[in-house]
Amino acid sequence: MVRAIVASDWESPSAGTMDLLPGSPKVVEFDSPTPTKRDLWRLEEALSRVETDYDLVIVDTPPSLNGLTQLAWTASDRVLIVAEPSIFSVLAADRAMRAITEISKQTAGRLKPLGVLVNRYVPASKEHQFRLAELEQLFGSDLLSVAIEEHSAVQQAQGAARPIHSWPGEVAGNTAKSFELVLDQMFQSHRADNNMRSSKRSAKGLKGAKIRRGAIQTVLDLVDEP
Repeated sequence: MVRAIVASDWESPSAGTMDLLPGSPKVVEFDSPTPTKRDLWRLEEALSRVETDYDLVIVDTPPSLNGLTQLAWTASDRVLIVAEPSIFSVLAADRAMRAITEISKQTAGRLKPLGVLVNRYVPASKEHQFRLAELEQLFGSDLLSVAIEEHSAVQQAQGAARPIHSWPGEVAGNTAKSFELVLDQMFQSHRADNNMRSSKRSAKGLKGAKIRRGAIQTVLDLVDEP
């Protein structure tokens, strides 16, 4: 896995770096609707070898709840659900939230939703306004306050293989700020996780404390317990 990690071509304005791990068509072998327990923890075990090298690891998943998504969620602390303001996307977001609850049971409660992010939102659209209100009613505080609005600048930046932060224009700048707000919430959640784990380490008899990244056999033993 370490050999497959490559540096990003995107220029960073800060001293930090961003690396990429390209996908492969071969991963479709793990996209079964019912992966085995051992398969579910493969990515978790692999990431345990490199996670200390990074402040944040983002795993992009396919728009389904099959094996690849389950592998990614099992290796994660938080899940960001991206939903468009449409009826089918609202229903899919609700299914995803329920699936997070189920997978969380296998990770001793470590996996939690970061929230629901509305994407491709058109403020002037009555349908989008209605669906946004529906999402607010359905998810409450789990719905992120920021929404990524639909603008051609996003597609143009994607087509040019450039980050939205480097695309010219006020619209691109405002969109970049929206993404930064989402990133800030990710780091806030990460800090909250660290504080919670520190508190739990001082508690006695916590079975979930046995789970640590890369300890796949320990994890499998816990999952098999009645």
